[in-house]
Amino acid sequence: MNNNNLTFPVIIQARLSSERLPNKVLEKINGKPLIEYLINRINTTFNRDLILLATSNEKNDDPLIDFCKKNKVRYFRGSLNNVAKRLYDAANELNAKSFVRISGDSPLIDSEIILKGIKYFQKGNYDLVTNIFPRSYPVGQSVEIIKTNSLELILSRKMNSSEKEHVTKYFYDHSNEFNVFNFLNDEDLSDYRLVVDTKLDFNKMKKIINKMVYPHTKYSMNEIIYSLYEK
Repeated sequence: MNNNNLTFPVIIQARLSSERLPNKVLEKINGKPLIEYLINRINTTFNRDLILLATSNEKNDDPLIDFCKKNKVRYFRGSLNNVAKRLYDAANELNAKSFVRISGDSPLIDSEIILKGIKYFQKGNYDLVTNIFPRSYPVGQSVEIIKTNSLELILSRKMNSSEKEHVTKYFYDHSNEFNVFNFLNDEDLSDYRLVVDTKLDFNKMKKIINKMVYPHTKYSMNEIIYSLYEK
């Protein structure tokens, strides 16, 4: 059920020029693009108008915009390489004081983990709430809640190309200067991969989805790991 009280936008970072698996977020499993799996799972908890896909201004990302228009998904276009700036501009477009950042290659993200992160964020004056510092959740279940003003601050500093591309890397590299909170899973599941970064990942994801008896939106992270995942 959608929660109308949720005011946190979810910004999905995606592009089609991935080196390891080009066009991966539009690769289809059972006729449905991976990015649609992701959006549908987030949409079980968040209103559609709070979900925004942030991609680049490059022409080869036009198919992502076509997908957004066809499926009534909000979108924003910005810098290809300075992803931190792209997400900051996207947040400003939404007038968002803070936002959730999700990677587009995580088709089976669990919305309950996003909600958990938001609850922690609301309890303190954090620049960043994360579950990857250190990681205890599977790859592909990464959640970061970012204060927009804090992102503006790091953009005013001298960032290297890796920090521009990986958005929150500057926070982690200079964690002593920021209020960063990490939340942990009950069990360390960091060895599991629920991400699509390679062809091997894609084939594994296809096996998981094809094992599903119920709609994919019904499965929690734990159900996927303990019932459907094969190492």
